[in-house]
Amino acid sequence: MSHPVDVHVGRKLKQVRTLRRLSQTDVARKLNLSFQQIQKYEIGSNRVAASRLFELSQILDVPPSYFFEDLKDNADTPPKKDPGMAIVTALAAIKDDAVKSRIVTFIEDISGKTVARHI
Repeated sequence: MSHPVDVHVGRKLKQVRTLRRLSQTDVARKLNLSFQQIQKYEIGSNRVAASRLFELSQILDVPPSYFFEDLKDNADTPPKKDPGMAIVTALAAIKDDAVKSRIVTFIEDISGKTVARHI
């Protein structure tokens, strides 16, 4: 059974990776890992070491604290669900890259924020 903190950190990793329009392979290459390792981090089955978390924060252009945002102190309480994850999950499920790109552009237009792809 995965620890709730590991699951939370994994969700945050998946969220920011997807928002940056990076694949698991893209991130894995930057860390000299397999995409399967990134996958295990994202589902919380493998813990992310502090040094690796720092590297991920640099690659994804977020502060290390990002991975712990909305985490409650009581480990028995499940981490708060991020409503944005539903959008990220739905967007990731779209197979057509052109459609996905148009949706991202639409979201950028209405939010006034541009999501830069870091490769």
